[in-house]
Amino acid sequence: MKNLCVVVALFFCASASAQYTRYVVQLTDKKGTTGTLAAPSSYLSSKAIDRRIKQKILIDSTDLPISIIYLDSIRKVANVTILNKSKWLNQVLIRTSDPTAIATINSFSFVKKVGGIASAARLTDDEVVNEKFNTKLQPVQQTVLSGAFGARGTDGAQILDYGNSFNQIHLHEGEFLHNLGFTGKGITIAILDAGFFGYKTNVAMDSVRLQSRILGEWDYVMNEQSVNEDNSHGLFCLSIIAANKPGEIVGSAPHASFYLFRTEDVATEFPVEEQNWVAAAEYADSVGVDMITSSLGYSDFDDPTFNHSYAQRNGNTSIVTIGADLAARKGIIVTNSAGNSGNASGEGKYISCPADGDSVFTVGATTVTGAIAGFSSWGPNSAGKIKPNIVSVGQGTVLANTSGNASAGNGTSFSNPLACGLIACLWQAYPEFGNMEI
Repeated sequence: MKNLCVVVALFFCASASAQYTRYVVQLTDKKGTTGTLAAPSSYLSSKAIDRRIKQKILIDSTDLPISIIYLDSIRKVANVTILNKSKWLNQVLIRTSDPTAIATINSFSFVKKVGGIASAARLTDDEVVNEKFNTKLQPVQQTVLSGAFGARGTDGAQILDYGNSFNQIHLHEGEFLHNLGFTGKGITIAILDAGFFGYKTNVAMDSVRLQSRILGEWDYVMNEQSVNEDNSHGLFCLSIIAANKPGEIVGSAPHASFYLFRTEDVATEFPVEEQNWVAAAEYADSVGVDMITSSLGYSDFDDPTFNHSYAQRNGNTSIVTIGADLAARKGIIVTNSAGNSGNASGEGKYISCPADGDSVFTVGATTVTGAIAGFSSWGPNSAGKIKPNIVSVGQGTVLANTSGNASAGNGTSFSNPLACGLIACLWQAYPEFGNMEI
């Protein structure tokens, strides 16, 4: 945790004349917290506690809630709204445009630092920022291999009818797990993304909805309940894991359960989205998820003073990477896309954050035949940690489009959920293993 000061310091290097609307308030301690290490049930679900017990993970100070006294003091400052908070990093995200309010908060004895993390105005062109979420889908063009479905399941029942999605499952021989009945049942996955447009009516998502396997959702960008109206990027990722439309598309863990969180604002790119990510990961931990997957990455921002250089992509610097590694410390498997900058020059070709995290399972992209996709970002991280950790189909990945039909898309955004789902099936098969063993 000593490296937290590094990333916070980066925020204070930004131009003093910049007009910010969102700030991170870093706190000195947790005096006045309502939680105790001896009674974690007041802030962690039984499933979250069981995960720790099973993996011999101790409850520690990062699990304790932020001091309610400190939160109340910040909340009482005029023209300030608390947006979210991170107990792991002991910091609070606020919205304000009032310099007097910032000065007041900075004067509190329990405040270590206040740093701007997002501005009101856009500093770059829309097309540049939105490019990574402007998913261009194509018709499915792959051919299912002759006789590929192989043997029946162990109970003699017919195995899943994958349709167009068979080849991407078969690259990892995922059908072997499925044939044995390991389809993700009992594994809970939190997906952090830019939105899940239309998932409540998408026909490829019928099974997961009708079986009540969407356990919760929250929009950390707008601070509202629903994620159904936003960007479709998360829908595509969800479908790669959860779709169950026999003969057309079947996901890599079609019987898993899910929490859906919007943490990414596609209209802008600021580190506030990293803070949103950590807040969502903490909530996911508290309700007892087994896995967190996100096809998001951060290196370049609308305000270049926030950029993460390759040297800073060392597994210990950015807010989102520190948060992702902490999630793994809580016994959660965290998977993340490597990034799509493999064709860039210089340090731009390397993985982004949190893919640089040493405890993050980073997924690169291949074609359906296993050849590396040219766009897949390079490793290692700048500390020399080998990245990505695995590759999966990210070029021509079959997914469900907004109409619920099979389409194909490119990106490590899609190889990541494909791998995540198969990891979920593997963990279902070996529940006695801890997250790092899997």
